[in-house]
Amino acid sequence: MNRSNTGNIFMKQCLLGLALMSSLAGPAAAGSNEPDLAAVRTATERFRDVNAALAEGYIRDPMNVCDTASMMGRPAEFGAMGVHYFRPDLLGITAPPNPRVSGTGTHTDYNRPAILIYEPQADGSLELVAVENLVFIKAWEAAGNKEPPTFHGKSFDRMEDNPATAVDEAHMFEPHYDLHVWLYRDNPRGMFAQFNPNVSCAFGTTQMAGHESHGAGQ
Repeated sequence: MNRSNTGNIFMKQCLLGLALMSSLAGPAAAGSNEPDLAAVRTATERFRDVNAALAEGYIRDPMNVCDTASMMGRPAEFGAMGVHYFRPDLLGITAPPNPRVSGTGTHTDYNRPAILIYEPQADGSLELVAVENLVFIKAWEAAGNKEPPTFHGKSFDRMEDNPATAVDEAHMFEPHYDLHVWLYRDNPRGMFAQFNPNVSCAFGTTQMAGHESHGAGQ
């Protein structure tokens, strides 16, 4: 898929997601609310059914990529993330990949995560493995923040592409902070690690523009 077509698909899906959420408030501001993990699980349990996520305005990554550690230039034994579903309104998406996704979101509430991550299954179904929040660094700093957001004492990971490498460390997004919470799949690398060796992309697509192909699914 070329980047132009990807951008058009991305913007159409974002507009659809925004339309679905038009009756709700816009992007939430950064705040100090920090629910415990049990509360986050209770608040997100319904999204184990991906149809519930779609009904609430989450949209699937238009490139349909199942992210692995090796795609990001990290050791393959780190494992994978999975397929991302996101809420355009909570991310404050303002532009499709041209060349990068940008936005104004500073939402960090894990009771309403901006991103849900699913593992593709052999039968074509999806299994929820993690929740995630992402804030764009420019918007975060414009809101007066001088340090990365944190959750349970863990600073969000800084994600920014290094043009000197062959991979896209920022997943076609503008520089941002993000943090995964592996509530639905045990992670031996830690609850907040970027990748999980217990997650597989064997039944997902692991190829996108600008990335090499890894894994079995093509």
